[in-house]
Amino acid sequence: MKDHYASLGVSSAASLADIKKAFRQQASLHHPDRNDDPGAPARFRAVQEAYEVLSDDSKRQAYDDNRRRNLLDSPIDTAREIWQSYFNRLI
Repeated sequence: MKDHYASLGVSSAASLADIKKAFRQQASLHHPDRNDDPGAPARFRAVQEAYEVLSDDSKRQAYDDNRRRNLLDSPIDTAREIWQSYFNRLI
């Protein structure tokens, strides 16, 4: 699974303004017209994809939910959250 936050260089708590700013910076840095590196087009597409997901509220929510399920953030915190949720339903 791709880490869209890492693609843009922002944290998972970034605001929409932070995401837009990071996108503009990364897009201008990796744009194939400005960067002769052979990997620039692929990096540019990754930045575009990250922005498309993170700038849309519903897509970002779905991505964050899936990310939590895959334990990308913090396995210990995620496991604790899962167990607390489970035990709260039992009580």
